[in-house]
Amino acid sequence: MSWLPPAVAPVLLLVCSNVFMTFAWYGHLKFTDRALWLVILASWGIAFFEYCLAVPANRWGHAVYSTAELKTMQEVITLVVFAFFSVFYLGERLTLNHAVGFALIFGGAFFVFKGPIPS
Repeated sequence: MSWLPPAVAPVLLLVCSNVFMTFAWYGHLKFTDRALWLVILASWGIAFFEYCLAVPANRWGHAVYSTAELKTMQEVITLVVFAFFSVFYLGERLTLNHAVGFALIFGGAFFVFKGPIPS
C-alpha cells in the first residue's frame, strides 16, 4: 500500500478489518437455527481475515499514530461499521440513546487526537 499516504493506509485497513470482525461476531445472529459449534468455526474463519488486515494496520499505523490513537481510531471505526451493520444487515434501528452514547465516545476520541491540554 505504498501508493497511499502513510496516515491513510492504516485507516482503510482498519475499516476493512472491522467489517470482517463485525460479521464474525454478529453475522451469525441471522442464523440462529445453525448449531453453535458451526457458527463458532465460521466466525473463526472470518476473523482470520480480520487479523490479516488489523495486524498490518497497527504495524504500519504505529509509524504515524501513537498506540492510543490507533486504539481510539479502531473503536470509532468499530462503532461506525457496527451502526451500519445493525441497520442494514440486522434490520435494527438506532435510537437517540445510541446517538448520545456514540457522540460521547466520539468526544473522547477528539481529546485523544487533540494532543495535550495546556495546564
